[in-house]
Amino acid sequence: MSAAIAGIVLAAVCAALSALALYAGSPNCRLAPLRRLRRFGNWLGLALAGASLVAWIAQLGVGAGLCAMLASWMLALMLIPTFGALRGDPGHGVRSRPR
Repeated sequence: MSAAIAGIVLAAVCAALSALALYAGSPNCRLAPLRRLRRFGNWLGLALAGASLVAWIAQLGVGAGLCAMLASWMLALMLIPTFGALRGDPGHGVRSRPR
């Protein structure tokens, strides 16, 4: 695998892991294995988002890297809660709206 493809894969994986960590840090997380990360999920997610941004910019340049990072990140941010809802886990103690 070439270095460019490896860099793009690394950037996309960092964006997906960032979205997963941010979802784990959310009080609306429905995936039981992720609930352990609730305390530090947000900080881990933001750090991985920064790493993803740096990796995308290193591969594509500033403008295209920023757009690619936001596109891959938003795709992951939309798909992870969808998979959690489709899984059918009731999310014990999880509320959909703050009280």
